[in-house]
Amino acid sequence: MGVLGSRGNRAAAGAALRPEDRSVVEEAVRQALDDSDVRAVLTTDPTGRTGSRLLRQALDDAEEIAAAAGEEYRVYLTARTATRIARSAPRGGMPGVRSTLRDALAVVVPLVSAAAAALLLLTGYGLRLADTAAGPASTLVTAGWLLALVAAATACYGLQRLLRTVLNRRKGAPGGGGLTAERAREQWLRALMDKGVLPYLRHHLPAGHPGAPDATKTTTTTTRTKTAAERDDTRVGQSE
Repeated sequence: MGVLGSRGNRAAAGAALRPEDRSVVEEAVRQALDDSDVRAVLTTDPTGRTGSRLLRQALDDAEEIAAAAGEEYRVYLTARTATRIARSAPRGGMPGVRSTLRDALAVVVPLVSAAAAALLLLTGYGLRLADTAAGPASTLVTAGWLLALVAAATACYGLQRLLRTVLNRRKGAPGGGGLTAERAREQWLRALMDKGVLPYLRHHLPAGHPGAPDATKTTTTTTRTKTAAERDDTRVGQSE
């Protein structure tokens, strides 16, 4: 009861176990049953009832077991949510088609505009040098410079999109300023096993086994804790 209570208090600092992650905890419990300390107890019962009882009890207390690694679980949920947001498409109708179209235009428009601007400027200045068709020559030169401006503007836009894509990928890369969901999950699973599953199973082993908690030590520790608390209360009463 004390073990479950302390774990329940840790849940306040962490995050409650979500339904989709309960199967992960259950799988960790089944793996932990193969631990050397736990297996040594289970093999002493030829009927297998001890193992079945311990498994059922651990599965019923999955939330309490997971609470022991609540802080690591909270970090994992944060990283997982961030990864999902980064991978999700922007809002709006047909977001993938729109994004692809913008990327294509950012590449094609500067090239076409630059080529057309070069052609118009060469033709216009050529007519000016030849002193023929001065009116059309000025029109061609003006159109050429306008297309040159369009090419420059679209090229800047394409460069800006390229830089934004590189920065977004760098932020999402391992070591890019945040913990990835995969690494956070590994840390949570390690903490779940070391802080939650194995201590729980060992605590609920049949009494008298080396892997089980010593009842005498537990009683002595509890008595010392109560005595210290009573002394503190006496001191507070005297000071008042």
